Amino acid sequence: MILEAVMLTVRSGMEEEYEDAFRQASEIIASMKGYISHELQRCLEVKGKYLLLVRWETLEDHTVGFRQSNEYQEWKKLLHRFYDPFPTVEHFENIPVL
Repeated sequence: MILEAVMLTVRSGMEEEYEDAFRQASEIIASMKGYISHELQRCLEVKGKYLLLVRWETLEDHTVGFRQSNEYQEWKKLLHRFYDPFPTVEHFENIPVL
């Protein structure tokens, strides 16, 4: 499993509209091959700051399957206009510790 982690900064005053758009976009990502789960967390200390966590079966499910899909174009239309600055996406893999 791969964990996609993205720190998002939403333009001031657009937070409620963003959260509504994200609810719509959630249906898109949840329909993709290799998708496991996702969550959006709102920062309590900084208004407009969010953490997006998406679990994928493989890295390619995100970087190729989702990012190169028609569905991603709809995702972009719904969400990308809210971000300033545009976020950096990072991917992580679990390290067994026990």
